[in-house]
Amino acid sequence: MPFDVRDFAGAPPEDRAAGRRSRGAVSLWLFAVAFMVLVMIVLGGVTRLTGSGLSIMEWAPVAGALPPMSEAEWQRLYRLYQQVPQYALVNKGFGLAGFKQIFWLEWSHRAWGRLIGLAFLFPLVWFWWTGRIERRLRPRLALLFLLGGLQGAVGWFMVASGFFPAATAVSPYRLVIHLVLALGLYAALLWTALDVLQPAPPRPFAGPAVQRFARLCCGLVALTMLAGGFAAGIRAGLDYNTFPLMDGRLVPSSYAQLEPFFRNLTENVATVQFDHRALATVTLAAAGLAFAWSLSVRRPLQIHLGLLAFGIIAAAQYALGVATLILVVPMVLAALHQTLGVLLLGAAIVLLHAVRPVRAPSRFQPAAS
Repeated sequence: MPFDVRDFAGAPPEDRAAGRRSRGAVSLWLFAVAFMVLVMIVLGGVTRLTGSGLSIMEWAPVAGALPPMSEAEWQRLYRLYQQVPQYALVNKGFGLAGFKQIFWLEWSHRAWGRLIGLAFLFPLVWFWWTGRIERRLRPRLALLFLLGGLQGAVGWFMVASGFFPAATAVSPYRLVIHLVLALGLYAALLWTALDVLQPAPPRPFAGPAVQRFARLCCGLVALTMLAGGFAAGIRAGLDYNTFPLMDGRLVPSSYAQLEPFFRNLTENVATVQFDHRALATVTLAAAGLAFAWSLSVRRPLQIHLGLLAFGIIAAAQYALGVATLILVVPMVLAALHQTLGVLLLGAAIVLLHAVRPVRAPSRFQPAAS
């Protein structure tokens, strides 16, 4: 395992040794938590697709960990849901059985979030207490735990927007904030796990061209997913279900119908869907270049695999996105599309981490040989 003594500059010898020995366990823990966040994002997408997110009107971080245990409690929660505009405008009269179906999806989503918190906190305390976490990582891991807790509050902030008068779904803006924070946590966990596993870049080091390309890939994926978040928030995929043209045109005639123009970027179905398509197409072009580049860059292995994975996953994601659009957003394909999107972000993070530049040597510690 490559090792850079600069990672432990200023730390006691026993701390450095414990950190080296525990890198495998710590990185495995962080990879597992990152996977749990991926599952959480997909569960969130399913709750949105089924309209389940508004079925629980109470934010009870502790008491809400247990599901309803009696018929009286089920009836109480159902009466609360009947006060939500979504019930009167969309689900009126679907009965307690229908309510239970959407309730269990949202409850599972929230329960999984609590489980992620425990899966992060308990190992963090144990690794920290036993000196198995390198000192350079401790502030970052503590911050990640706080951001994870913030995500729960942001989730409720999003859900509360669905209780406004005449609302049948949550605010697209709050949905995107919730999604962006989740993706940020996923990316930070993945990057930190890679940092633990390989603190120094692989040799031979990547040149500036590959580094710029990796940053471009990450930026394109982030922008495409941001546009996808707004497309999901305003249900843009239910319109213009042809490809590659939209209503018989490359650029739909209603692209800029709202005033002022910037409203079109987040509120106009035609604009939001076109922008998502365009960004996905540019990302696909980058994926083709990544795949071709991977055939010529065989070493180091991390960079080769990063380029190859980005190219393959992006192509599969694009094809799945087109199929989801043409078939008018079937739930299974939509969930798979979101899953591949998170995996594509992961591939971009792995590539960017593999080509990161070498840090300047410390004035007090020699560089690793």
